[in-house]
Amino acid sequence: MGKSDKNDDASNYKKYGVPLYGAAWVPPAASSTIKSGSEPSPVEPESAASSASNYHIVLAGGGGEGRSGIPNALLVSAFDFTSNSLSDQPVGKIGTGSDLPYRIAVHPGGEGLICSLPKSCRWFDWDSTTSKDEHSLSLKSSEKVLEKLEDVGQQLALTFNNEGTLLAVGGEDGKLRVFKWPEMEITLDEANAHASVKDLDFSPDGNFLASVGSGPGRIWKVATETSIASLPKENDEIFGFCRFSRSGDSNPVLYVTAMRSKGGSIVKWETTSWKRISSTHIVRDPISAFNVSSDGKLLVVGTIQGDIWIINSASMRVQSVVRKAHLGLVTALAFSQDSRL
Repeated sequence: MGKSDKNDDASNYKKYGVPLYGAAWVPPAASSTIKSGSEPSPVEPESAASSASNYHIVLAGGGGEGRSGIPNALLVSAFDFTSNSLSDQPVGKIGTGSDLPYRIAVHPGGEGLICSLPKSCRWFDWDSTTSKDEHSLSLKSSEKVLEKLEDVGQQLALTFNNEGTLLAVGGEDGKLRVFKWPEMEITLDEANAHASVKDLDFSPDGNFLASVGSGPGRIWKVATETSIASLPKENDEIFGFCRFSRSGDSNPVLYVTAMRSKGGSIVKWETTSWKRISSTHIVRDPISAFNVSSDGKLLVVGTIQGDIWIINSASMRVQSVVRKAHLGLVTALAFSQDSRL
């Protein structure tokens, strides 16, 4: 969580003893499942989360291989909206041995999460822990083995579509795969999508998948399993992250972060003709993380200097800046499902 000020004792700023590379909010469906002990069921984010005070986030990180003494683990932390505070310690933790958990994608329906490790991807189930008659969310190893993602090398991008019926995975080797979930039936297998896949995002309606890596960005039509558009770079641009605007936007667009000699920009693309609409310079430093709020009203970038910039998506003007939110580069950014956090 980014600090709201420069006070390291701020209640929304906690150190958990490991460098963190992945972060995601736990969907309301997962929390309700643990409380009721029933199967996960779809929960509308606004109805479930906007009235709630208690949230959970999943964090992934560690020291990697070797004998650094820093463990590799997935952590679950609780956040209380009323007091604006993170739990002093994780409420749940599961180690991953010598494998560094680098990227995570939480299933939107509350089933669990997928984690990218150096050589393979693993699935984890939600679990509950009880302390002093209080139930907390945690994670446990799953019996579900993702055989088609075993020994595939480091995957740099993982994402589900909104319905949780498709999983897209992009590798350091440039390979892009899309699977039906939970069957793990492969629907797209592109060996050379990019030299290396940096980021992926499904459109809100699930019809398109955007991918960025070295070279131009690409748009894939999910139904036909084909690339239908290329997003060319201009001048010395290097694309980094991609996100579609969210459901309900009257004029849907695709946002792509781009680094140039003058700094980091956000490029907007139209989603019918896939033509470039605009490019807005945001920050001098390289962009190391990016995301869009669930309601589509805000964009957020993190930089290698540890700063966080929040941008109004309608005006593309910077709304607020948190300087030195982190001591090093910002590795992950995620809005809560209700866009409050």
